[in-house]
Amino acid sequence: MFFSNLLLSALALASAALASPIELAERQTPQKLRIMPLGDSITEITCWRATVWDQLASANLASSVQYVGSQNSNPQNCKPATANWDQHHEGHSGWLAVDIANNYLEGWLKKTPADIVMFMLGTNDVTRGKSTQDVINAYTKMVGIMRASNPKVKIIVDLIIPLSFSNNAIQAINAQIPSWAAKMNTTESPIVIADCYTGFKTSDLRDGVHPNANGDKIIAERVGPLLLDFVRQGLAGK
Repeated sequence: MFFSNLLLSALALASAALASPIELAERQTPQKLRIMPLGDSITEITCWRATVWDQLASANLASSVQYVGSQNSNPQNCKPATANWDQHHEGHSGWLAVDIANNYLEGWLKKTPADIVMFMLGTNDVTRGKSTQDVINAYTKMVGIMRASNPKVKIIVDLIIPLSFSNNAIQAINAQIPSWAAKMNTTESPIVIADCYTGFKTSDLRDGVHPNANGDKIIAERVGPLLLDFVRQGLAGK
């Protein structure tokens, strides 16, 4: 037993000696909570992500979290109060929920795993003829992929903001989200709804589809508090 313990100690020392400074730093640095902003152009080419980051900073949580995703961009040249805000995201202009669910999300989460996913999807689906059920089925598949990647992932799903045209299809999806979320919700991997639709007017859109500055503010006001709650829960569980 004595020699066995000596051997284990020697192996541990050898492993530490071979580790690079970066690897040693990663072992010693607590991992930040990983937040994936997921969606289409309403996630990619808008400023609500930046405003939500300001909320994290104001709550003294920014140093404990990071946005994750294959994208790292600020197309709208957003200028939040936090100059060094994290610009990573998984927003893809023009993409459909059904395509993201069927072809892309699994790979994205393998490359950039997430502890919290917040998403708004469906706008492009309805403008290209997909049904309400198509979108809800995509949501279900996405949640399965998220939980396969991380069984304890926390999920924020947004009610979709209105379109200035063909808004009935958006309303139909939003009407299904509460019962869908209740059915999919679990204690280990909770799902909450950010109501980004109620009180959001077409005058809060800059082009009939994407939020203007006031629209960004509305989305951030609905998403941010839910995200802060999830972040605090995640940090308390570490």
